[in-house]
Amino acid sequence: MKLSDFSVLFCGVLLNALAQLGLKAATRVTGPLVASDSGVLRRGLELLTVPSLWYALCAYGLSVIVWLVGLSRVPVSQAYPLLSLGYVINIGLAWWLLGEVPNGQRVAGIAIIVVGVVLVSRS
Repeated sequence: MKLSDFSVLFCGVLLNALAQLGLKAATRVTGPLVASDSGVLRRGLELLTVPSLWYALCAYGLSVIVWLVGLSRVPVSQAYPLLSLGYVINIGLAWWLLGEVPNGQRVAGIAIIVVGVVLVSRS
């Protein structure tokens, strides 16, 4: 895979990971959405007023566009495993931005994912 193709795909993965973090940040404002809770509709509507929700949705939309550009350049069987890099990005940013501390088991699992992504991208 050429570096330019990898860069485009990586931008798509990064945007997707940032969208996940934005969604989590939005739900931190409104609180959990629990189906058995009678306030779930109220919280859902409140969620629509949280700016980070809209930033996250924009990041998702942009990630789809960027991903399409990447898919037009490389086989899907080579591109799709790169989405797993989102785990690496997400755990690091969630730790840094949201204070979510990863445990050893998660870190080991993500290390295995990274090895797999490297193997696939070199094929």
